[in-house]
Amino acid sequence: MPFKTPIYKPSLSNNELNYVIDCVKSSWISSKGNYINRFEKMVGEYIKAKYCTSTSNGTTALHLALLALGIGENDEVITTNFTYVASTNAILMVKAKPVFCDINLEDLNINTDLIEEKISKKTKAILVTNVYGFLCDFEKIKTISKKYNLFIIEDGAESFGAVYKNRKSGTLGDISTFSFFGNKTITTGEGGMVICKNKKHFELIKKLKNQGNSNIKTYYHDIMGYNYRMTNIQAAIGCAQMEALESILKKKSDIYNYYKDNLEKEIQFLTELNNTIPSYWMTPIVFKSIMIKRRVENALNLNGVETRPFFTPIDLLPFYEEDKIKSAKNIYKRGLLLPSFPDLKKTELEKICEIINNNR
Repeated sequence: MPFKTPIYKPSLSNNELNYVIDCVKSSWISSKGNYINRFEKMVGEYIKAKYCTSTSNGTTALHLALLALGIGENDEVITTNFTYVASTNAILMVKAKPVFCDINLEDLNINTDLIEEKISKKTKAILVTNVYGFLCDFEKIKTISKKYNLFIIEDGAESFGAVYKNRKSGTLGDISTFSFFGNKTITTGEGGMVICKNKKHFELIKKLKNQGNSNIKTYYHDIMGYNYRMTNIQAAIGCAQMEALESILKKKSDIYNYYKDNLEKEIQFLTELNNTIPSYWMTPIVFKSIMIKRRVENALNLNGVETRPFFTPIDLLPFYEEDKIKSAKNIYKRGLLLPSFPDLKKTELEKICEIINNNR
């Protein structure tokens, strides 16, 4: 039976339907059409980036980023073990090795103080995921990357709209990526995007995502590529979402801060880094014990409120080797994600907070 209050659902206005109908009437419903160009331009203008190209989803965006940077077999990529599995799977897809770095317990992001000790002669890049929409210290990561001549890949799947020292998420890496899955801040149903600083990387990614098609000769493929393209229908939805973005971000910030103001102080919220504005994609909370977390989780579910657990640390998954990393494993069993969709009503927020406070 569906939850009365789901963990997430997209905020959709009439324009999504209007643009999709217009797209269908135009007959341009596949991977060509005006909405694709329009959506890429809207994202680029918003984050102030010149080279943006859409993809079929956030995982393919990461795969393309790694390919464009020439990362492959026997290379190492430093990343966190506390994130959605797609970012690390993309490293395996190019036959490189993920090297896990521990996290900060304050914001659940990669611990920048521990990165250098993970660097070896095989290290080619640092892949930073902005967990639950919170940002880490990219200036420090940039200093490390310059010192060791490493690429920075920013996985911004959860941080669309977040800001780091007046710079938008999506512009913080040598290559950055977004996901527009149905539960992301803005959505195209499925979909993603790659943002490049380097025009050569951008041109290569556009070719790779389009079956390696030649720019000169029709139906001639001068490299092996992939079918990683976004459809015009998806982009039509994305255009309507971009028009509502500021309203969505405001609502999500208000929801996060309502939870923070109305839940008991013993519950841990994430601490945002100075001079950053999170996207507040999800509201993660941490309890003192697993027992309390399970009691609250059960009470919410029995009252029709859907929750979600924290990410299982990647190195605990059966197709990865377990690493001696403590912080993520210390916190993930005590963490819970609360409903965070933009159209969450105040009455629903009041009910959720009351249940948590009564069962804590």
